[in-house]
Amino acid sequence: MDVYKRIEELGYTLPPAAPKGGIYKPVKQVGNLLFISGQGSSRNGQPVVSGKLGSERTIEEGQEAARLCTLNALGAVHEYLGDLNRIRSVVKILAFVASAPGFNFQPKVVDGASKLLMDIFGEDRGVGARSAISTNELPKNLSVEIEYIFEIE
Repeated sequence: MDVYKRIEELGYTLPPAAPKGGIYKPVKQVGNLLFISGQGSSRNGQPVVSGKLGSERTIEEGQEAARLCTLNALGAVHEYLGDLNRIRSVVKILAFVASAPGFNFQPKVVDGASKLLMDIFGEDRGVGARSAISTNELPKNLSVEIEYIFEIE
């Protein structure tokens, strides 16, 4: 299945790569692995979903933020590779969730990203290892930031 067509079928649009916010490479290739720098719940570098989960944001809003992070990551990969169909598998995602004291549903929030990747690439290719970490603050008051590792052909 064509990745671009699948994204469209799911009702999403692939965004352009986000502007850099510091000194780093958005995508670093090592062998057949792509390491994607942290992608936030933003659009064109501006926060879309901000605030802490468990006080200012609901789990459902956090899941939408995680989906936005994933689309931003795919936009960065598209800019780097030129073809998302070269992604062989999701190796790992490392997610950070801005959390209010006592909020411990980070894995449920990150399911938004995991489900989108599974829906795009299928269970075999789209589900990888994962960590969901609580943090007290993220840049620009973002609710979610996620790093990705993809295996490519």
